[in-house]
Amino acid sequence: MKQELLKKIEKKELTVGVVGLGYVGLPLAVEKAKAGFKTIGFDVQDAKVEMVNAGHNYIGDVVDNDLKELVESGMFKATTDFSFVKDVDFIAICVPTPLDEHQQPDISYVKSSTEAIAKYLKKGTMVVLESTTYPGTTEELIRPILEEGSGLKCEEDFYLGFSPERVDPGNLIYKTKNTPKVVGAIGKDATEVIASMYRSVLEGDVCEVSSPAIAEMEKILENTYRNINIGLVNELTMLCQKMGISMWEVIDAAKTKPYGFQAFYPGPGLGGHCIPLDPYYLTWKAREYGFHTSMIESSMMINDRMPEYCVERASKILNRHSKAMNGAKVLVLGVAYKQDIDDYRESPALRVIEILKREKADVEFYDPWVAEYKYNGIVKKGIDKISPEIIKRYDLIMITTAHSNVDYKMVQENAAAVFDTKNVMKDVENKENIEIL
Repeated sequence: MKQELLKKIEKKELTVGVVGLGYVGLPLAVEKAKAGFKTIGFDVQDAKVEMVNAGHNYIGDVVDNDLKELVESGMFKATTDFSFVKDVDFIAICVPTPLDEHQQPDISYVKSSTEAIAKYLKKGTMVVLESTTYPGTTEELIRPILEEGSGLKCEEDFYLGFSPERVDPGNLIYKTKNTPKVVGAIGKDATEVIASMYRSVLEGDVCEVSSPAIAEMEKILENTYRNINIGLVNELTMLCQKMGISMWEVIDAAKTKPYGFQAFYPGPGLGGHCIPLDPYYLTWKAREYGFHTSMIESSMMINDRMPEYCVERASKILNRHSKAMNGAKVLVLGVAYKQDIDDYRESPALRVIEILKREKADVEFYDPWVAEYKYNGIVKKGIDKISPEIIKRYDLIMITTAHSNVDYKMVQENAAAVFDTKNVMKDVENKENIEIL
């Protein structure tokens, strides 16, 4: 099986399947097809499948013309019919792994996708989980489902591995194609073949590790590392505010050291599909071993509290202008979770808005990248534009995303008060009406 698959990879005779056509799956599917492998994308959402098959792109990291050309040439198609799994030789699972209402891992999408694959899994197929999850998922959950559902045996009849997604929406340098990959699989043969498959498609290095659990833990480490360090600077920011010290200036000074320090920055909380969620997967799994990840949990508590802390600071700013939070007109600038993208998944700005409304503020938002968002099942629309006249209507402007296409000088010149949680106004000369987080 190993030699046959290696030969098919070399000759590009494999058909690739990608389950989940979101921020991870669609760019991966496009790169597979661009590399010369016929690719089938699977998704349960009819709308996504219809858009892909019409050549309409909806993901920022995919070039519109690439998708259109691949669809028109027959190299890439999408479907909701999982029976086409029988036609693929390599299949990557790229479905969401969110948290449930109790902040515990929700792996229902992974489980249901695996069950759908198992029904049609054929001998000689490579299956790779890319969705971020707790260590042990590939071997403890995926393997039994595939073996029982297909009647095939892992290592003998099919290969199974884990290769964590590394997607950074809006990154102008690193995309799916040139970002290094980590691969851990069940058995050396599986690792070699799956790694070979990624090498045939991607420009980035492929690092082989000894097991899926190593690769799963590696992904958790990447994002927990950032969570903890952001928690550190957020806590120090709260202390520095009491001491009358600018944490932003402290960080700028510290990062002049050429070794032993990496700059992380404070903000209204954590957003995105990884950093706010992944540590919960590890802390949940750790309890199975009677172990409490105290440092991780502490950083999570700090980061989770930042939206409330920012609203508390906003309330004090309003008080200094003889305004109560109750009834104050507040404009939140930016609901995307990071600069210059339209992705608002887990954005702390959504919680900031929720808390402001809970405190009876009259809240609106403006985001040049996000016209509307859905939160707790409710769609909220932003204002269409900002202008001097519009800015003057508000008691407080609260900046929660550092978009580069906002005229912050105009905002400062016309705002009664500004609370800048991203230090995006650092170059604005007149800071009399600005308070920085």
